[in-house]
Amino acid sequence: MRRADRLFLIINALRGRRTALQARQLAETLGVSLRTVYRDVADLQLSGVPIEGEAGVGYVLRKGSDIPPLMFTADELESLVVGTRFVRAFAGERLAAGAQAALVKIEAVLPPELRERSSRTRIYAPIWRDEESIAFAARIDQLHAAIETQQVLRLRYSDEQGRESEREVEPLCLAFWGGKWTLGTWCRLRRDFRNFRPDRIAQMDATGEVFQSGPERDLGSYLQAMRGYYSGLE
Repeated sequence: MRRADRLFLIINALRGRRTALQARQLAETLGVSLRTVYRDVADLQLSGVPIEGEAGVGYVLRKGSDIPPLMFTADELESLVVGTRFVRAFAGERLAAGAQAALVKIEAVLPPELRERSSRTRIYAPIWRDEESIAFAARIDQLHAAIETQQVLRLRYSDEQGRESEREVEPLCLAFWGGKWTLGTWCRLRRDFRNFRPDRIAQMDATGEVFQSGPERDLGSYLQAMRGYYSGLE
């Protein structure tokens, strides 16, 4: 279970209780160790969540408190709503579904005035789901999965002039540039970092090889190289 989900569930478990909830019960419910529960509760307390109690005694929300799992201002909430809409419109189906599910969880525990504010947000990212956009969303999901599992990919790629080449790449990240996606990679052919547009990938195959990023060809080195490149264009 992700840490963010644990924190969400801890606060939901404490909301509305009149008696203290034992850390051991939380640990059993979440399937984690007591130490993890103690650490998560301490982090929530440091972030301002009014949890009272201690290890061995149990935990309750301070009397009179009825807060959402995450405390947002109206502007912060609007930013989340807008961000969710953009992810649903431009990311893959996997991220889009995750963003929508996260927003539903947040809105479920918001006070009425903030829930109403979220519904009044007037910034939209229209979603078009034709055959081409569905296929492209699937491509983004595939690239995302390859990045997470560090799968070496074999690409057949067309550049701006329509010239085709075959590359073996180590995918490092995806970036969205206000209408276009790019795939940041270590290109084995060029032995350097290269960016590829997913919409120009004619064919993509997983080689079955898992790569290990070296100190000069990992994500941090890629980002540093890109910062140097774009600052040189100014």
